[in-house]
Amino acid sequence: MSAKFDAAAAEARWQGEWDARGTFVADSASEKPKRYVLEMFPYPSGRIHMGHVRNYAMGDVIARQRRMAGDEVLHPMGWDAFGMPAENAAMERGVHPEGWTRGNIAAMRAQLKTLGFAIDWSREFATCDASYYGHEQALFLKFHQAGLIERREAYVNWDPVDMTVLANEQVIDGKGWRSGADVERKKMAQWFLKITDFADDLLDGLEGLENWPDKVRTMQANWIGRSQGLRFSFAIEGREDRLSVYTTRPDTLFGASFAAIAADHPLASELAGTDAGIAAFIDSCRATGTTEAELETAEKRGYDTGLRVVHPLDDGMTLPVFIANFVLMEYGTGAVFGCPAHDQRDLDFARKYALPVPRVVAPEGEAGEGIQDEAYTGPGKLVNSGWLTGMEVEGAIAAVIEKAQSEGWGEGTVQYRLRDWGISRQRYWGTPIPFVHCPACGVVPVPEDQLPIELPKDVNFDRPGNPLLRHPTWKDTNCPKCGEAAERETDTLDTFADSSWYFLRFASQPDDTAFYPAEIAKWLPVDQYIGGVEHAILHLLYARFWTRALNHIGMVDVKEPFKQLFTQGMVTHETYRSDDGRWVEPTSVEKRGGALFERGTGAAITAGRIEKMSKSKKNTVDPEPIIERYGADAVRWFVLSDSPPERDLEWSDAGIEGANRFVQRLWKLVGKAGEGDGDDEALTRNVHKAIQGITEDIDALRFNKMVARCYELTGAIEKAKPSAARAEAIRTLVLLAAPAMPHIAEEAWSILGGEGLAADTAWPVADPAMLVEDSVTIAVQMNGKLKDTLDIPRGLPREEVEAAVMAREKVAAALAGKTLRKVIVVPDRLVNLVVG
Repeated sequence: MSAKFDAAAAEARWQGEWDARGTFVADSASEKPKRYVLEMFPYPSGRIHMGHVRNYAMGDVIARQRRMAGDEVLHPMGWDAFGMPAENAAMERGVHPEGWTRGNIAAMRAQLKTLGFAIDWSREFATCDASYYGHEQALFLKFHQAGLIERREAYVNWDPVDMTVLANEQVIDGKGWRSGADVERKKMAQWFLKITDFADDLLDGLEGLENWPDKVRTMQANWIGRSQGLRFSFAIEGREDRLSVYTTRPDTLFGASFAAIAADHPLASELAGTDAGIAAFIDSCRATGTTEAELETAEKRGYDTGLRVVHPLDDGMTLPVFIANFVLMEYGTGAVFGCPAHDQRDLDFARKYALPVPRVVAPEGEAGEGIQDEAYTGPGKLVNSGWLTGMEVEGAIAAVIEKAQSEGWGEGTVQYRLRDWGISRQRYWGTPIPFVHCPACGVVPVPEDQLPIELPKDVNFDRPGNPLLRHPTWKDTNCPKCGEAAERETDTLDTFADSSWYFLRFASQPDDTAFYPAEIAKWLPVDQYIGGVEHAILHLLYARFWTRALNHIGMVDVKEPFKQLFTQGMVTHETYRSDDGRWVEPTSVEKRGGALFERGTGAAITAGRIEKMSKSKKNTVDPEPIIERYGADAVRWFVLSDSPPERDLEWSDAGIEGANRFVQRLWKLVGKAGEGDGDDEALTRNVHKAIQGITEDIDALRFNKMVARCYELTGAIEKAKPSAARAEAIRTLVLLAAPAMPHIAEEAWSILGGEGLAADTAWPVADPAMLVEDSVTIAVQMNGKLKDTLDIPRGLPREEVEAAVMAREKVAAALAGKTLRKVIVVPDRLVNLVVG
């Protein structure tokens, strides 16, 4: 063998061998225990990044180890291929979205293959394949038949740059999640998936997801936002109708100082017909988005309608009615009462419009001082609240609900923060919604035997907006019901629909239907799912809902798609800027005399914060040249080694250099594996401890500890004298490292005379007898203070322990001139000499 491991040659050889043998193709007919390992599939942007490498390396370790341990492993890969970036590329580069997407897929597939992932490529697909989205259209029709889909007019979040509707979950701080543009309110006819029908089930299901991060479960619970409260109505002075509101804090009713309605509330629309000021205010409210998050941060603005409502607990008290920009028709009843002392949003509004701020809750033992700039939202007792005064908050809530129900002006009820999933998108590169609009028959579903409805190829992107609307012929069709001329639906599905069931298609890929239930029953739920925490609400909530919807219509037996979830940390890197403010790539920075300079220009460079790798700040590291220089195994080893996998990993040149040195250390050991004979019990015990520890580490996803144990075992082998035990330790080390460094493992296994592939070899199993230490180190104390330590056989009788202790020189010296009054022996732990 060569003195140095030739990574490039080994990678090409063993990747070719795995492909030729179909090593990682999952066999659904196998009688082995099934294990489904999946990382969130990537968007085909054109190049993989270090975040991809880390994510997929983690999953690959699990997949390879479980396969060696005897499981039939499904570890697939595909592409989340629809979406706005492809359309943006079409407009910017004058290319077709499909060509751009397919080219990116080819490039990223080739890059991923260089890393040697144990992927079943026979199951690969892209969501832009008609064979995939055609089945998605069929599922959409089934949901419609089951009453889980409806089309209605609603105010939506409109992205004026991407020119499409966004779900609430896709609006981040009032801006479109992809474009970054300020989102606007717009009323449109939209398709909705009734995720709210499953709100309780989605919430309750979180309790059973014990192997999910608590953070993700909390985020989903908060997003669903189940709350119990009171729905009641105010009498409106001078009118026969009433104003219905919902509140989770009916205990604070005596602190009400105003009522507020949404800009699109029916009452606001009525008043706008006779008041130009109201009409103008309503128009201004529509320039903002519809999400709670945006409304919380926006300036609180209102318009006094001149109406007043009668307080339900004090008919001698009335409150002004405002139209307010922070009230949404989609939440509750579209109307609220404001209690400024105990809600910061209401307090900001009250201060702006000089409204009263009566305090009605105070901490235990306090009368309650006036509120200044911060609302009091803590626990306490009711004050200044008539017959409620002195009650605890929870008791007061119950008392008001009981009174409202007994007097007939309200009822206790449950509300949810979760809204139905608005799934329509006004763009080309997505799944066409399978309906037609007929002048005579209305909105009609397309028969399943006419699916897939494929996207037209001949579209142009000469201006923003949906090209399907402008296509001269594609939208023209005949009504499936009456046969007369009709138009296709030109909206396409939110791409999160595509990722809400792809894990099912990986498990079963028949031509005639989306999947076979019997195959799904074999593989689902996914045993280990890995991906970023940024998908806690968007993808993960939608996937849980979609699986429940399929369960509801009898297509799958499972409700929860992912048994165990792991959210990995990001890969970070130092940022660099020139004096003129430009971001500079790490490869363009060189160090001279302790200072940083830009290669080529010589411009001074300043190092900035360590941040998530991003193209905008140019602190990315391209894996390709790193792999070419150090090899795939070194890259894989580094991204697994330097920090706990749930934490961020800082990329460093020193880190990858260290990983490469370990690859060569292992290679040198392999060259010495055949030297010597005989036994080495201490080394053998170390080997079995490593087997046990590494197996547990992989099961617990403690990849950095797995790496550390490999280092420890390597060090122990290097120190050991040549022996048969040492040769066997090297063979075992190769197998233990194989899931993380598969190429050197295969090369080493071949040199060591291993039978077949390392990837096919049984995972080492620890001998329990080798895990039990035969000796222990005990502490020798005098009056509780440590005087000596002593190695003795485990389980030594008390008399022999005392004799061994008393024979120690240090003990004899410590006892000189003292009277030994008592000897306390704690078996296998310590001996305490009590002296006077």
